[in-house]
Amino acid sequence: MNADRVLDFVAAINNADIDKICGLMTNDHLFIDSRDNRETGKENMKKAWIGYFALFPDYKIEVNEILVKDPIICLLGYASGTYKNLKNTINSNHWRIPAAWTAITKGDKIQVWQVYTDNSIVMDIIKKNE
Repeated sequence: MNADRVLDFVAAINNADIDKICGLMTNDHLFIDSRDNRETGKENMKKAWIGYFALFPDYKIEVNEILVKDPIICLLGYASGTYKNLKNTINSNHWRIPAAWTAITKGDKIQVWQVYTDNSIVMDIIKKNE
């Protein structure tokens, strides 16, 4: 079932398992962030995830609801993480925000991963630490 594959993808993200994340992507994988920035291709996404986990090493996705209309799976919940920067204490850099994700599957892989959230809290934390 495609929803199970998407939940495997979430588990890989929650474990910062880059190899598993990439193994679950199609080669032409498309990532769309909450500002409509787009990144295409498994190799580009591997670099992007490595960079993201360097900024937010404990990034997690909490799934509260799953809506399935194969091949589209929507997840509703929260995203959280801690911005890693030595200028500030770790606790003041932690954030948790409501979020939603859309995955479009192709076969047993994730072809599209789109994030919907208000990142203003995260951006404020980053600015505060620059």
